[in-house]
Amino acid sequence: MSVRKVQRVLSMIALGGIAGAAHAQSSVTLYGLIDAGISYVNNAAGPDGKSHSFVKFDDGINGGNRIGFKGAEDLGGGYKAIFTLENGFGLADGSISQGGALFGRQAFVGVEKNDVGTFTLGRQYPFSHDYLNRYATGGLTAGDAYMYHIDTLDLLTSVRINNSVKFNSVRIYGFKVGAMYGFSNQAGEFGGSNGTNGSGGSSRTYSFGVDYNHGPFSMAFAYTDITYPLQTAPALKLTLANLDPLGERDLRTYGIGAKYRYGPALGYALWTNTRLENLDHSAATLNIYEGGVVYNITPALIGALGYTHTQVTGSANGTWHQINSSIDYLLSKRTSVYLLAIYQKASGSNQGVPVQAMIGKSTSYFGNSGSDAQNQLAFRIGIQHKF
Repeated sequence: MSVRKVQRVLSMIALGGIAGAAHAQSSVTLYGLIDAGISYVNNAAGPDGKSHSFVKFDDGINGGNRIGFKGAEDLGGGYKAIFTLENGFGLADGSISQGGALFGRQAFVGVEKNDVGTFTLGRQYPFSHDYLNRYATGGLTAGDAYMYHIDTLDLLTSVRINNSVKFNSVRIYGFKVGAMYGFSNQAGEFGGSNGTNGSGGSSRTYSFGVDYNHGPFSMAFAYTDITYPLQTAPALKLTLANLDPLGERDLRTYGIGAKYRYGPALGYALWTNTRLENLDHSAATLNIYEGGVVYNITPALIGALGYTHTQVTGSANGTWHQINSSIDYLLSKRTSVYLLAIYQKASGSNQGVPVQAMIGKSTSYFGNSGSDAQNQLAFRIGIQHKF
């Protein structure tokens, strides 16, 4: 879709929101986030496959760039009709993210009952994101995209489920629960298909979770299963640094996280286990352990230090150690500047090919370290603005 068409659609929605907001019992909110900065990494694979130092403009790191609309209408009796439409875009060139979908970040409509929860339908996040994201270094610090797990195979971020129905309860005695189902939307393929029957392929997803919060302590569990993840739209990326592909038949992931706030300090820990089943029924198992501390040095200055251990075994083998650090300074309630420093060391080999390092949840940031390097050291200075 062209940028001109996107501008036209967004303008119509915004005008509709203004008109709708005039009604006493309904509202539409426009919101967004913009992030940009300069990044450096010591080792990144060049066209020759070898490692080279790399300086680049990068955006959408401390939160993906977005513009969105949220709406609600009071239906009476404690019920509300709700919707969210959220577009993702690249700041460097104005391109549309999420495979070119106009509202690729989120697009759903549903009903909310104030003492029960929400029931929504559309393109939505699984509970591995909703419940576990807040226990990950990437979800708690300005490091975000660089500090999430390699290629985000445990679905903590960047993955949305099409054709999904979702229930998320209100909190009762500190607990809330949720469940989701994503339909394959293909006749004769309720459980999904790899497309060898001529259908073009389809994918099915289910996800559920439990979240608990009591005072300074919180914890959560979540489980998500996606059959034939390469058939999602856009297709999931099943690489792990230079290991490719993993999990074409089924991706199953679950995890548990916890955190505790004591004064200005927040300690957190997270473990995720992901099974990646290949078409020949062989499988790789990915275990990721991480933890760290976020500390409010002053109300406006936040520092963070964390460690992530990643290990894959089975049909592929490799280990990655990553140290994450960040400083975030709040210029106002909406604007902040930040500094990041990340180091990652990879080890292991597969059929004589060394495992490479790769900082970030996507290869679009730095990519692999190159065939002659197993480490990456990255720095970034950036600015984020919310509206």
